[in-house]
Amino acid sequence: MLSRVTGLTGFSFSTMKTATVKPADRRNMSDKWRVNVERLLLVLGLALLALYLGTRIYGAVLSRAAVLSFEASQTQSSLRQEPSGGQGPFHVDFSLWSEQRIQAYKQSLAQHFNQPLAVLRVEKIELEVPVLDGTDDLTLNRGVGRIVGTARPGARGNIGIAGHRDGFFRRLKDLSVGDTIDLVLRDRTDAYVVDEIQVVNPDNVRVLRASTTPSLTLVTCYPFYFIGSAPRRYIVHASIRDSDHPSNNVLKSHNSRVSNKNNQEITK
Repeated sequence: MLSRVTGLTGFSFSTMKTATVKPADRRNMSDKWRVNVERLLLVLGLALLALYLGTRIYGAVLSRAAVLSFEASQTQSSLRQEPSGGQGPFHVDFSLWSEQRIQAYKQSLAQHFNQPLAVLRVEKIELEVPVLDGTDDLTLNRGVGRIVGTARPGARGNIGIAGHRDGFFRRLKDLSVGDTIDLVLRDRTDAYVVDEIQVVNPDNVRVLRASTTPSLTLVTCYPFYFIGSAPRRYIVHASIRDSDHPSNNVLKSHNSRVSNKNNQEITK
């Protein structure tokens, strides 16, 4: 009876001894676990990076699609296309955008927008953006917007266009007097020349006053890199230089008569 107990005891002791994990084995298990976690984190990080890059590329493609859609409508309507001078259009560049504005732009991509009124194109600062109607948050997250109460693109008068300072219109900081701004419409391209840049208070509405001649006023907040709500407004005013619209011949004739009259008065 004692031997059985001893035998049973020996068996139990032997089993416990076999199941004991040595310190070296424990370290190996810990190292394997750490390696597996590191690999998992690496894979997760690469997946997030791929998602981020994919989203930015997707946003750029959709922004470009809006412009292409506008240009395609010109072709389908058998209207004259805007000459590109042999150069392709610029793509959206997010390098100057704030992260908050990039996120807002991405969220706007899921929304439906009507056909753009025009395409605003400034070759010098590599800006190309669809002009939508209105200045609500969603519209300005997606592109730039015509200010309600100002002339519509293609109509005679002062066309007011607003954009975010940390989005599309941040590039306005590199614009100068004398630079050319193109407003691409469905049947023509109107070329404007910047004749004044000023910084005003938000309540200064005179910059958007009506005009009898075609003009363009771009509005954004200022300073461009101000943290928080920017206290002032950056205004770019441009006057029409050339247009393919037949009615513009009247304007050219009027300007020519005024110029000739002034020259005659000077020579007297």
